[in-house]
Amino acid sequence: MTPERVPGVPLASAAGRWVLACTVLGSGMALLDGTIVNIALPRIGEDLGATLADLQWTVNGYLLTLAGLILLGGGLGDRYGRRKVFVIGVVWFALASAACGAAPGTGVLIAARALQGVGGALLTPGSLALVQSTYRPEDRAKAVGAWSGLGGVAGAVGPFLGGFLVDGPGWRWIFLVNLPIAAVVVAIAVRHVPESRDRTASGSFDIRGAALAALCLAGITYALITASGHPSWTSVVLPAAAGLACGVAFVRTERASEHPMLPLSVFSSRLFTSVNAVTLCLYAAIGGVFFLLPVELQIAAGYSALRAGLATLPVTVLLLLLSAPAGALAQRIGARLPLTVGPLVTAAGLLLLIRIGPGSASYWLDVLPAVVVQGLGMCLVVAPLTATVLASVDVDHAGVASGVNNAAARVAQLLIVAALPLVVGLSDQAYRSPHRVDAAFGSSMMICAALCALGAVLAFTLVPSGPLHEDDGTAAVQPQCRAHCGFPAPPLEPGTGHASRP
Repeated sequence: MTPERVPGVPLASAAGRWVLACTVLGSGMALLDGTIVNIALPRIGEDLGATLADLQWTVNGYLLTLAGLILLGGGLGDRYGRRKVFVIGVVWFALASAACGAAPGTGVLIAARALQGVGGALLTPGSLALVQSTYRPEDRAKAVGAWSGLGGVAGAVGPFLGGFLVDGPGWRWIFLVNLPIAAVVVAIAVRHVPESRDRTASGSFDIRGAALAALCLAGITYALITASGHPSWTSVVLPAAAGLACGVAFVRTERASEHPMLPLSVFSSRLFTSVNAVTLCLYAAIGGVFFLLPVELQIAAGYSALRAGLATLPVTVLLLLLSAPAGALAQRIGARLPLTVGPLVTAAGLLLLIRIGPGSASYWLDVLPAVVVQGLGMCLVVAPLTATVLASVDVDHAGVASGVNNAAARVAQLLIVAALPLVVGLSDQAYRSPHRVDAAFGSSMMICAALCALGAVLAFTLVPSGPLHEDDGTAAVQPQCRAHCGFPAPPLEPGTGHASRP
């Protein structure tokens, strides 16, 4: 079998099951990381003597490289071989995870987390590209649906597994657990997954654009995190100015490039631009919650890591059970109503979270109602958001549109993790004080609820009412990822161009 010609594999065959197992386990590592690390932050801080800025960088080091490079990941696979790039991503992710687990201090941990993000940017789109390119055409939609649903289960396991490992063998094992998973994935990929590539792929990669995007995000993030520690103005203004300059250079580079990482033409769609603005608001709010809620539960409310992980499990379960019905409802009535009501319900859940604090010992009365309301609101958002993004561009740009939306969500989380402690006055060692954490958490939830409300206003104002049709100037593309753990980011959708060619 040559890399250029791969026969379609039936999903129900033994070969099809091997491919699905390999891709789900591979992408599941990255999804697991998106939900597991936040649970361990208080224990990491205690063990390594970390400041809050160190913990912010532990989260943002990963998000920075992942958000900056994820749009390139699929393109590398199309050119050089999807299995090859996927395996490289898995091995890279595993080696970086080993470095995280062995880190003697926060500097090494943050650097290793950034390298982990590079691996995630290769393996996440690579796993989906393998699913889309390996199976025969009539099985591809089912295979992508199975990939997204089983991947969501991996995300659901994250909080429970993270809490169990932190309370048991220790926080380092939340990273070391990736090593045996990666070994199994590589073994299956080498033996059972066929190679494929896009024979029509040509042109150079937009390495300059990727570097400028990462530098832009790094400069702004550094300025926001540094500002919370009361530094000199030069240590804040200079990185912020450098980041903004890189952002301007990025836009110019993408506009001039023949093969841009981010085709700016997709933003000519008013609906696409509007939905991504809604995405920024909603995923900033969600990112703020899942960064600070584990800290609030463990430091202020006195929960163990395992109890803190289990506390957020209802959100994931609701997403897995209800995201598909919510998507079907949005296709019948249009996305405007779900994208307006969903953020408002989510905001109500975030305001209920303010009740958590020192002395809030009852999970059933103080925590569960809030996370259930939050989860119900998020269910109304995730699938309609993806459907509207896909419907806002022509079919040939569906994969790019999905990738941009996924990256926008990660950028929103990156910025909110950097900015929120600054805004609410939580810095240095203050995260060790139950009362200071509780006060900052209450203010943070009000800010996050306001972001949700802003997203609802944008959706009501900018998203058209009624179902989207081609006579509206949009393409009626149906999402294939119907069940997904959507709070790390909206699910990636396969493109109908490069990734679908066997």
